[in-house]
Amino acid sequence: MADLKAHRWNKIFKADGKTVIFAMDHAGAFGMMEGLEKPGEVVKRVSDGGADAILTTFGICKNFGKEIGNMGIVLRADGGTSKLAKEAACGTLTVDVYDALRIGADAVGAMGLPGSKFEADQLAYLADLISQCTEWNIPVMVEALPAGFENPKEWWTPENIGHANRICAEMGADFLKTQYSGDPESFKKIVNQLYVPVVVLGGSKGSNPRDLLENIYNSIQVGANGVAVGRNIYQDEHPEKITAAIVAIVHHGATVDEAMKFLK
Repeated sequence: MADLKAHRWNKIFKADGKTVIFAMDHAGAFGMMEGLEKPGEVVKRVSDGGADAILTTFGICKNFGKEIGNMGIVLRADGGTSKLAKEAACGTLTVDVYDALRIGADAVGAMGLPGSKFEADQLAYLADLISQCTEWNIPVMVEALPAGFENPKEWWTPENIGHANRICAEMGADFLKTQYSGDPESFKKIVNQLYVPVVVLGGSKGSNPRDLLENIYNSIQVGANGVAVGRNIYQDEHPEKITAAIVAIVHHGATVDEAMKFLK
């Protein structure tokens, strides 16, 4: 069974130990999203750009397997809340390890929100998911964010980002997805405290792709193992080009200037 976990892992992380994950799970909570009007088309374009894996929902996996092709699949396992709710609430597991096996996922992903007002319930369901997946040798990606999205300006300090990620590593996460702390020095300190791979999230759509590429470059230089980018890919006019630029930095050691050439 351990060989199965290695096989699944290698669908996401390549021989250099790095990965470019296309994050396409937003519509599960936000509904209609700019850039996701035709999911199959954008998945195909991102695949053509060289993405290694896709973080997505059960529905996308069921309906767009052909377009996903050889990309590894990280199945979003939690949710149960949406932007239509009048009040914020704690999420829950919406799929389990058996759903992941049925759909052919190579890993599952869930939130890890130390500091959130919902942390007692949220970290409990995360622990349950990790336990399930350990039994069946499925890697677990934890999106570790201090206090979630309650007040990022207050909570997303380098120290708090480090605490949240270390807590989720201690819980048994196989790899972590998290916010870049804003500068290489502080992010290096975070990465050095962790003993599982870390991928940097892309965040909200920016107006200048250079800013995204610079953050990716800086994080890779200090030890990040890759990225998980969503809106900055699927809301780009040329998702395959921005994907190729990211791949050049993560896998081929390109500078930001070299990567920018892919956008022409």
